[in-house]
Amino acid sequence: MQRKARTILAAALSGILVASLGMVLAPAQAAKTTVNYFTFSAAPDHLDTMKAMITAFEKQNPTIHINLQTASYDDYFTKLKTRVAANQAPDTFELNYENFVTYAAAGSLLNLNAVSAADKSFKKSVYFGKAYDVFSANGKQYGLPASYSTVVLVYNKDLFDAAGVSYPKSSWDWSDEANAAKALKAKLPAGTYADFQPTQFWEFYKVLGQAGGKFLSDDKKTALFNKQPGVNALTWLTSKVANGYMPTKAQMGSLDDGAMFKAGKLAMIATGIWMFDSFKDAPFKWDIVVQPGGVTPGNHFFANATVVSAKTKNAAASWKWAKFMTSDNAAVKLRVDAAWEVPAISAKAPLASYLAKNPPANRQAVFDALKNPIVPPVIRQQSAMQDAVNAWLEKAQNGSVSIQDALNSAAAEVNAILAKE
Repeated sequence: MQRKARTILAAALSGILVASLGMVLAPAQAAKTTVNYFTFSAAPDHLDTMKAMITAFEKQNPTIHINLQTASYDDYFTKLKTRVAANQAPDTFELNYENFVTYAAAGSLLNLNAVSAADKSFKKSVYFGKAYDVFSANGKQYGLPASYSTVVLVYNKDLFDAAGVSYPKSSWDWSDEANAAKALKAKLPAGTYADFQPTQFWEFYKVLGQAGGKFLSDDKKTALFNKQPGVNALTWLTSKVANGYMPTKAQMGSLDDGAMFKAGKLAMIATGIWMFDSFKDAPFKWDIVVQPGGVTPGNHFFANATVVSAKTKNAAASWKWAKFMTSDNAAVKLRVDAAWEVPAISAKAPLASYLAKNPPANRQAVFDALKNPIVPPVIRQQSAMQDAVNAWLEKAQNGSVSIQDALNSAAAEVNAILAKE
């Protein structure tokens, strides 16, 4: 009995020893690195695409986990500012060019020069040059461009046909647009309008460029938009409401410009290419052309980048994620298939499926628009500058002050802001 007990005990001990040795000799499972990523452009329309990108990345990089965090555009920058100030910045996050300067100047972003130089597989030529360059400062690269976009002239073909007016052409200038709007106004039913281009900061600086003007001096110390090109630009914008081509805020009621276009209430609208997906189910035929220029062609250039926090403890993993989501073939295809703006890559082949999507049929206009890019004027106190300009543009639009007085007053306020930069 004792011998049997000893045999059982020996067998048990042997089993424990074998199991223990197995645990020691088995390859250790690598601990996963978690990279927090904060974005505004994914939610709510592109969350599935974003999650698919993460899945593809984690399959390629099984030791890295991406923790996705989102916020709406309206809330995003307030939340980001709070987190950065509290030393709780996400490892990686999305920045548009308009806010990039503020974060780069504050030292909140990781200089990517060293990590990109150490990555032998990295080539900056994979990116569209303009999109890559705008996220650098003082010779330091602070972001990898994920996407870019522009604004085009979208038009309702059915309304043009009903009015007997020829469709817009890429060769149009302001006068051509005005002539078409006048002809449309004469034929469109009440409550339907010929044109829409808002009088606000974003359209003003672009139209100013088309008029041959500059928003700020090269050293960003002086506002220049109150000179004659600025007067011409603001006159063009305000003329659309003044001539009855464009609805007033009161006439729009509860509808925004996109909703009015989808409802067949606008023949032409200046809007971003991000609206294509929203317009695809409109109950009428529509297409796009490059926006008409003034004395010179010029089009919006908006870009979003993936940046890395200067205080991240996971720089290597964060770099891998930033590079993947901005340039990897899998990520590019997902973005193109979802019509999530345009990937900021230089290769044309991956964009073939984007061009093939219809509507709009003339997607080539998106790339034609980028031949004459006008980059937003950007300073550290960006919001203050935009608010000051918008307040005076609105007064010019409603006629409470003259165009020249509005621009002079806005320039004075912007100069005061620039003095504190």
